[in-house]
Amino acid sequence: MKVDFLFSTDFYGMNARELSNTCMHLICTAGEGSFVFNERCYHIVKNDLVVMPSPHRTKNLAAAPGMQVEWFAADYRFLQNLLPSNNYSIGGSISLNRNPIISLTDAQASRLLEDFHRLGERIDDRNLLFYNEMMGSLCLTMMYDIFEPHAQREATDTHTDRTAYIVKQLMALLATGVSRTERDVSYYAERLNVSPKYLSATIKRLTGHSVTSYIDRHTMPILKDYLGDERLSLTQIAERMNFASLSYFSRYCTKHLGQSPSDYRKSLQPRG
Repeated sequence: MKVDFLFSTDFYGMNARELSNTCMHLICTAGEGSFVFNERCYHIVKNDLVVMPSPHRTKNLAAAPGMQVEWFAADYRFLQNLLPSNNYSIGGSISLNRNPIISLTDAQASRLLEDFHRLGERIDDRNLLFYNEMMGSLCLTMMYDIFEPHAQREATDTHTDRTAYIVKQLMALLATGVSRTERDVSYYAERLNVSPKYLSATIKRLTGHSVTSYIDRHTMPILKDYLGDERLSLTQIAERMNFASLSYFSRYCTKHLGQSPSDYRKSLQPRG
């Protein structure tokens, strides 16, 4: 069973298999513990924040007596769709894959715990007409509260892995909006003068995510903007985005938006 939102205080529940589609945000509130991620052992103490997509990949969890945590997990794709494609979060995922721990001040930890509690209190309000929008707004607040201490950590990061240059170049290329018409990994590999296999392996190793996921991440805002423009027919949009056929365009929309392009357009209309 997949999870969309979950709040918990169970440290040993953070790597449950059903959380595989989520991004985990965990704060240590007392004591200390450890876990293994990407074959490295990490130690956490009070006010340490752990941000980890696919938390089921963690193992060897160990908590000292008195350790206390609070965590909030949300569907990873849901969170990604909340942010613009060129947001700080894209580059941030690279460093978090290297080191998922961010040390917080007392004030930062308190603010994030408030975010967690607000989210935890509203998880069960699924009967509300605008449930997803409400949870999205609260999640967005939480993520921006995380960006601040993460940016502070990155300002002092001395990481010099030369392969990170490939990641930065890919992100710069995607930021130009080229994914509007180019969505094949081979295109980006050619532009970066590497093989598709090397590009895929490098991106996966440094970020934990595929090249295709980043291409799609940048394509979604473009697609949504086009679908929001009623002057454009679906056929015109498919042509502008270089889809081979209208049916392929429709399948792409359904896969990434969760509904057909026509249904997505209907969802943009005022409810009444």
